[in-house]
Amino acid sequence: MKYPTTVAALTPRQKAELVTGDGFWMLKAVPGTDLPGIRVADGPHGLRKKDSAKRSGSGIDLGRSVPATCFPTAATTACSWDVELLCEIGRALGQECLAQKVSVLLGPGVNIKRSPLCGRSFEYFSEDPLLTGKLAAALVRGVESKGVGTSVKHFACNSQEAFRMVIDEVVDERALREIYLTAFEICVREGKPQTVMNAYNRVNGTYASENAHLQRDILRGEWGFEGLILTDWGASADRIKGLKSGTDLEMPSSGKHNVEKILSALASGELEESVLDESVDRIIDLISRAAPALKKEHSFSPEAHHDLARRAAAQSAVLLKNSGALPVRPGQKLAVIGEMARTPRYQGAGSSLVNPTRLDNALAALEALGFETVFDPGTDPAIAAETAKDADIALVFVGLTPEYEAEGYDRGDMKLPESHDRLVTEVCKKAKATAVILSGGAPVELPWADKPDAILLAGLGGQGGGSALADLLTGRVNPSGKLAQTWPISLAHTPTFSDYPGGPAVSLHRESVFVGYRYYSTAKVPVAYPFGFGLSYTSFEYSDLALSSESITEHDGLKVSFTLKNTGDRPGAETVQLYVSDPESTVFRPERELAAFEKVFLLPGEEKRITLELERRAFAFFNTLTNTWTVERGEFEILVGASSADIRLRDRVYVSALAVPMPDHRKTAPEYYSGRPGNFEAILGRPIPPNCRDRSLPLDEYCCLNDAAHTKWGGRISRAAKWLMARLASGESDRAMLTAMATQLPIRNFVAMSAGVFSPRMARGLLKVLNDNQSTPAGFLMILSGVIPALFRLPGLFKEI
Repeated sequence: MKYPTTVAALTPRQKAELVTGDGFWMLKAVPGTDLPGIRVADGPHGLRKKDSAKRSGSGIDLGRSVPATCFPTAATTACSWDVELLCEIGRALGQECLAQKVSVLLGPGVNIKRSPLCGRSFEYFSEDPLLTGKLAAALVRGVESKGVGTSVKHFACNSQEAFRMVIDEVVDERALREIYLTAFEICVREGKPQTVMNAYNRVNGTYASENAHLQRDILRGEWGFEGLILTDWGASADRIKGLKSGTDLEMPSSGKHNVEKILSALASGELEESVLDESVDRIIDLISRAAPALKKEHSFSPEAHHDLARRAAAQSAVLLKNSGALPVRPGQKLAVIGEMARTPRYQGAGSSLVNPTRLDNALAALEALGFETVFDPGTDPAIAAETAKDADIALVFVGLTPEYEAEGYDRGDMKLPESHDRLVTEVCKKAKATAVILSGGAPVELPWADKPDAILLAGLGGQGGGSALADLLTGRVNPSGKLAQTWPISLAHTPTFSDYPGGPAVSLHRESVFVGYRYYSTAKVPVAYPFGFGLSYTSFEYSDLALSSESITEHDGLKVSFTLKNTGDRPGAETVQLYVSDPESTVFRPERELAAFEKVFLLPGEEKRITLELERRAFAFFNTLTNTWTVERGEFEILVGASSADIRLRDRVYVSALAVPMPDHRKTAPEYYSGRPGNFEAILGRPIPPNCRDRSLPLDEYCCLNDAAHTKWGGRISRAAKWLMARLASGESDRAMLTAMATQLPIRNFVAMSAGVFSPRMARGLLKVLNDNQSTPAGFLMILSGVIPALFRLPGLFKEI
């Protein structure tokens, strides 16, 4: 421990009180010291610190926060593939935290994009763990260089929003290690975050907040993480099991609820005080590191941060198609079509919602550059088409509207709003040339993709996205973004089509390691736009590949060198990508996996010699027989390209390695050797758990209202809960999120997250009612007895959120 004297001076109660928060957003001051309580705040792409002075009525309003720079979301900045850009954004976020006396920023989110449907996809970087880990580590380094902590989340396998607080993510150990944990590992080892936030869900049967395998064995034991582990808000299931398994801090505060449980566990011997002391010591360490910055006043330049947000959006946009229509030329008349040109969709909804310091829009930005424009909101596609036909080019702005993407629920399909598809189709019929600008945080189906002359993916570009689009469309900035997630042709082509989202009890990761491009390339499934793809207004030539050696041992490194040349007439940037392939292997492996990348800026005619280095892990897989990373000796292909599907250069290297036992599923699960889901039970190594709760068992505090939907009162109470949450929400996106969550919140959270509004006695009463037995009348009385006190506490809860 770092602070044994301070810890020893605390009473058991003081210790128990320190390991739960102080309200929703504070940690308690350390008794007997000058260490203050510190504040934490969302979020990954901009600070969301609640503004106590800003009132929005009596409901829940996630947008009630102080003004802060809204940077592009992670789904967008990931397409920059620019490590230094993410570090720069991190430094800006850290400075804004200092200005608002926030000691820990709750981000970044590094969960892997298992499916395009994840409602929170906009908050996460990529389907690839290497790209995710490198960018997240850069953001962490930037934030923490300012003396502000970060919280890397959600550890682990939080890949869907549906039933996230009760779902069991059933994933084989290889996929867990190679896909879902690798990004966290890179971020922890290279970024050294002060905290890691665990997830709501179970992982292979055990809640993440109680998962010793994840937290003690892997995070602390293997990766050497020395910081603090905290729960996501309400993710604490059994607090005593959580402490034993490495969860230091419960957020938000559960009041006396878990404090008394901890004291009882200490008294009975169920919990050793030394375990509690470890967590208290880490909390003291976090506060000690934050305290110096709180003694000073800090500020930031909103103008400079806005300029950075604008630059980040421009560097992250992806040109998906261009037949020469872009960039637009001076003197051209522009028909700007679609409300999103005037009212941009620039961020997602939920806990990451940022109140921007300002907000640009593309229409005004284009006009400011001197272009003649005619605007139509696109409400009537026929009228919009008529507006477009007299212009030199139509710029059509479409995308996912706010209710499609939010925390708390997943999308039901990959479609754009039908009116947006129709708008594009009708304008393309009449316009001389058409460029479509897409907004959204996840892939969508594009049934009209062959009709426009150009398609530019803006993503969710943050507050400067409108001006960034004007820069890109007019050629002031050359597009250089590359997709961080594969765009399938349709939802039916995805590897998780039959399994996502899972629920209500389990989510089966039948695809194993074949996530994203690992599936499409191995299973030979055609895609709309591959991982790593992105066009430019210039062109690049790859040549002269050279390896540092034709043969290496598994412990040697390998240097891969080649020449990149800008063969066009504009300055531009190209992200070079290095993939490794194991053509023949005992274990099933993806056809290729990203092993290194670099973004390179070149002037017209300029060329540069690029060298990328590979280490042992680039050739290894996780061996479930030896519980180690293993390299199988043999030849590996070294592939250099402009995307996962556009390989420009290739060579081979022989890697010698020690022979060890390896899993061989060629007989038990042969489908996986061609990238297709197959006998999942064989690679899981145990029976697949049922996707339903045993209804013969009584409902308990770990159950949610959805589990009681079949009972006499469960359905009625569920409908009432949805009705209430819909009326408490302040906006459409909040309403969709809160109603989706209403029946999926475990009953234990009614108590732990309500700041005393819903008492333990009321929870016991609710369970009596839901279990629909002779105690039902008594249960109603127990609930009603707490209603009046709850009504007095409710305004305070709204103020906290």
